This record gives sequence, C-alpha cells and structure tokens, in this order.
Amino acid sequence: MERRKFLQGTGIAGILAAGAAPAIVHAQEQIRWRLASSFPKSLDTVFGASEVFAKNVADATGGKFNITVYPAGELVPAFGVVDAVQQGTVEVAHTAPYYFFGKDETFALDCAVPFGMTSRAMTAWMFEGNGLKLFREFYAQFNIVNIPCGNTGAQMGGWYRKEIKSVADLNGLKFRVGGFGGRVLSKLGVVPQNIPAGEIYQSLEKGTIDAAEWIGPYDDLKLGLHKVASNYYFPAWWEGSTQFSLYINDKQWNGLSKEYQAIVLQAASNAHIHCQARYDARNPTALKQLVAEGAKLSRFPRDVMDAAFKASREVYDELNDKNPNWKKIFPDYARFLADQVQWESVAEGNYSQYLAAQKL
Repeated sequence: MERRKFLQGTGIAGILAAGAAPAIVHAQEQIRWRLASSFPKSLDTVFGASEVFAKNVADATGGKFNITVYPAGELVPAFGVVDAVQQGTVEVAHTAPYYFFGKDETFALDCAVPFGMTSRAMTAWMFEGNGLKLFREFYAQFNIVNIPCGNTGAQMGGWYRKEIKSVADLNGLKFRVGGFGGRVLSKLGVVPQNIPAGEIYQSLEKGTIDAAEWIGPYDDLKLGLHKVASNYYFPAWWEGSTQFSLYINDKQWNGLSKEYQAIVLQAASNAHIHCQARYDARNPTALKQLVAEGAKLSRFPRDVMDAAFKASREVYDELNDKNPNWKKIFPDYARFLADQVQWESVAEGNYSQYLAAQKL
C-alpha cells in the first residue's frame, strides 16, 4: 500500500495505534511544572531570569507547557531547592549553585569561585569547552540535569561599616558573603555569614553582621544596603562573574519529548543572555545614584587582593587532594581560565581601558 493511501485510510487514530508520529503526540501534551527560585521576587534581574525562561517555554509551546515560578520561601526555602529537585518535590529550580558548596565544593565551579572566570569565559567554557559535559556527569549524582540560566558579570565587593585599609582590617569581620568565597575569606580572618538576599538589610542594620555583599549596583540599590553601610568596595575578587543555573529533576527531564527538551534549552539560553543584559544595562545608572546618595566607592587595597589570591590557591590545592569530584573538574576549569585571561587582556581589556581613559 502506498504511504499516502495508508495515512488517508487509517487517520490519526490508526497512526497512534501503530505507534507512528510520536512528535505529533508529544507536541500536544499539556505539562505543568513548578519552579522554585532561590531569590526574592523584588530582584527583577535574577528572579526575572526565571520568569523570562518560563514565558519563553509557554510561548514556544502555545501555552501547552506552563512553568509557574515561585520566589524563595514560597514553596521551599532559598537554600532548599537542591533537595526539593532531587527528591521530586518540585520539577525545576533556579539558583546560584555555590549556595550548596556545603554538600560538595564542586557546586561552586558551576557558579563562581575566587579569582575565577569572567562571564564570557564561563559561557565559553560551558558551551564550547568541557564545562557542561563535566557538570552533567557531576549532577547525575543528585538526580539533576543542569542548564546555565543567567550571569551577573563581575560583581562589587560589598558594603562595610568601616573602611578596609589593609588585610588586617578583615580579621574578625562578620561578613555576609554568598557561597564558596567565604572558604577563602575565612583564611584571612573573616567570619563568613551565608544569609539570603531578603535578610541582608536587617542583619546589617541590626549589627548582626559588619559587612555584606550581594551582587552589584542595581540590586544593591534596590536592597538599600548603602543606607546602613556606606563604604562600597570593588572588585568582588570572589565573583569575577556569577552564573545561575536551572536544576531539573532528571526523571522529569527524561519524560519530556525531544521537542520539549529543545524548547527548554533554547528558552534557558535566551534567559541566560537576557539576565546579564539587564544587569549591564542597569548597573551604570544605579552606581551613579548610589554615589550621589553617599556611597564611598573604593578599590580593595593591593595587600588584600594579594593575600586573597594566595589563600585561594591554598584552598584549591587542599580540595584537589581531598575531593575527587573537584579534582575531576577543576584542572579543566583552570586551563580554560588561563587561556581566557590572556586573550581578554590582549584585546577587549586594552580596548576598554583606552575608552575609559577618554572619559566619554
């Protein structure tokens, strides 16, 4: 029988019974997922990335694949999203992987480590290097499929009640710092505090902490951190960029059709770009406003930078000796970083320095 006559004679019911045209079937499926964010809704930059992702998926499927986004604490706590995805409590989460370095320090390499990659280098490593492949293998231990979804770019070094004139001023400092950076800062005498974004202002205002960092000017302005600590330092050597990730339960991912998996990947890539674009577009104006409202902008002293760099190398050597997951990924990360630093300093770095000197 000719194929055309077969299709005309059997109709869609016959095709389905014969197991043909699975793409047609899957494309019509109605899917509802819940996304647990680690961020408050007030941060339209990073929380907004998950909203962009969900909208992209819905638009691409004509509303057949809907993802409802929940801010931190509404479904699960900000730092509870890994357990929630791993256990299938929620289908997907949007988070900063370094929050979970307590489970395994390797999580931080998917996000930010002291004196690590810039955002462009990180994206290059994930998509054109071995980054995504290595982390898919790592996250399989947690029943998670990871997808990059946003980056802040280089961050600011935070808000301090007192000036930091030398590395000695860090000793005993109670400092809110996200993720893995605290491991290195503790070697300099800092007492790291891992506090969610929504609690930073109150902790700084009450004196529970002496200093705090979040991301950069736009988010910091929204959080009002300059009102309770005026000394604003740069750069955040512990976050040369910070990559956010989607964590998808592996059973939920494997249950999607190839078409829907492709849509999810493309939606996340669009949100990844959109997130940093929003930061880059809004940070310059926000920084001007912060300075106008009394923020004292200062560069970290050189001895702080040098001591921190030395401490970071010590931490990495220690982890290479004791953490097999870290040892499997970090050497590849470090090699890629070394090449990227040389390239970025030659072309774009010199170009930016020249333009900055022209006082445009």
